[in-house]
Amino acid sequence: MTIRRILRISGADTHDFLQGLVTNDVAKLKEAIVYAALLTPQGKYLADFFLVPDGDAVLLDVAETLGDTVVQRLSMYKLRADVAIAQTDLHLHRGLGDAPKDGFADPRAPALGWRAYRDAPQTDDTTDWDALRVQHMVPETGVELTPDTFILEVGFERLNGVDFRKGCYVGQEVTARMKHKTELRKGLAQVRVDGAAPVGTTLDADGKAAGVLLTQSGGKGIAYLRFDRASGAMTADGAKVFRVQATESDSN
Repeated sequence: MTIRRILRISGADTHDFLQGLVTNDVAKLKEAIVYAALLTPQGKYLADFFLVPDGDAVLLDVAETLGDTVVQRLSMYKLRADVAIAQTDLHLHRGLGDAPKDGFADPRAPALGWRAYRDAPQTDDTTDWDALRVQHMVPETGVELTPDTFILEVGFERLNGVDFRKGCYVGQEVTARMKHKTELRKGLAQVRVDGAAPVGTTLDADGKAAGVLLTQSGGKGIAYLRFDRASGAMTADGAKVFRVQATESDSN
């Protein structure tokens, strides 16, 4: 499991502050946890995370590798807002099925179960999360989600990570334009993999680069593809790769 950093954001301006920065509608915290991202002003991915209701405060659950980036970016925008950002000692717990009393359903997909935040580390998790991610086309921080990614190319709308009615946020204009005016030519797709290749291996289609092979499990994988070059067989470091499932990334 990816190591997570759990931050607590508090202060009278917390919700308004986050609403102007993240891709999703913070008002949804009244009912559930929220999956969202921070973008650059050019609309490119900086970090993805979960926002979790915590009384008058909000917990922010982010991959440890991006924890400093998120704190620095939030601090840069904070200015004179009544907002405090603090590290907690909480630990993420995950499981399948119905959420426990202290848990929340994962907003990205029902198959991903629940998330809870507790004082002690989890020691009983045996779930193959990569297999579930491949099956349900869920990108992972640092693997499918990397700097310069456009979030619509990696399925953020399908994963309930972006709201097109909430109003302005950093990177909103580019994201909205991609949604309404652009046919996406690149994006994630599920592939069948005959053989094996390292994560990040370039996919070759008739001598042309067709994308990159990413997470793999059980003979399937997630690939970032150029759709115009990925209609037939591809190779990746000796493995044969075939696209087997289209996603919303193919459409407007």
